[in-house]
Amino acid sequence: MTFHNPSAELFVPDGTAPEPAVARTTVMGVSAHQDDLEIMSYHGILRCFGRTDQHFLGVVMTNGSGSPRAGLYADTTDAGMCEVRRREQKKAAVVGEYGALALLDYPSSAVKDAALVEPVQDLTGLLAAARPEIVYTHNLADKHDTHVGVTLRLLRAVRELAGRWRPRHVYGCEVWRDLDWLCDADKTALPVEGHENVAAALLGVFDSQIAGGKRYDLATMGRRRAHATYHASHDTDAVRGLTFAMDLTPLIEDPDPDPAAYTAAYIERFAADVRTRITRMQAP
Repeated sequence: MTFHNPSAELFVPDGTAPEPAVARTTVMGVSAHQDDLEIMSYHGILRCFGRTDQHFLGVVMTNGSGSPRAGLYADTTDAGMCEVRRREQKKAAVVGEYGALALLDYPSSAVKDAALVEPVQDLTGLLAAARPEIVYTHNLADKHDTHVGVTLRLLRAVRELAGRWRPRHVYGCEVWRDLDWLCDADKTALPVEGHENVAAALLGVFDSQIAGGKRYDLATMGRRRAHATYHASHDTDAVRGLTFAMDLTPLIEDPDPDPAAYTAAYIERFAADVRTRITRMQAP
């Protein structure tokens, strides 16, 4: 595999050669930053864990140079932080038994720049080689610009593939904005209750973030448990962990839908649901 950045890397935990390692992919996660995969794509990682017929390909678009740092990492340079985060992401790939991990090493500014074709071309090449059935990425209502930029680049890459090479499903998942606000009919609920020890280990290897004061490990596991309990008000908990996703598949099946209008429609349905409930029970 060749990428535009000389510093980009394809890491294969089990030592399989790069091409067959990517070709065996069934599930793919495309994230902005190191540790995003483990937060948003655990449903896909779990689907493949411990199996020989399912393989997860993780793709991290940016280099991690802008990461917050404190404690042990307080004096780490941007270049040093890139290396720390690369090392942590590789540890997660080993723990999660990923089929392969692509570290594309772009600065965040490149991913957010719609005029740059290189990130799209790298993604198109990976998608064509991997031909995943399912792709997990960031949701379009996320409040982090780099996350939304990654999703837009991914959608463009998938749209450029021939129809038979496109994944069957693309899910926009939670990191910097929960999706519990979606109307229930609009939620894709993904159960993630298996192997909680592995889930915790995947999040825990990112010591630079946890030691830096961001307890993503506790927050992510808590959010999954909260979703499982609060998803259905009149039923007992069916699972011990849930993540929610926005189904982005219609945006790859038809090249015409505008991502902004598509996302706004979710918000409009939510607003209508709130108005209707209040109006129905309001005194005349």
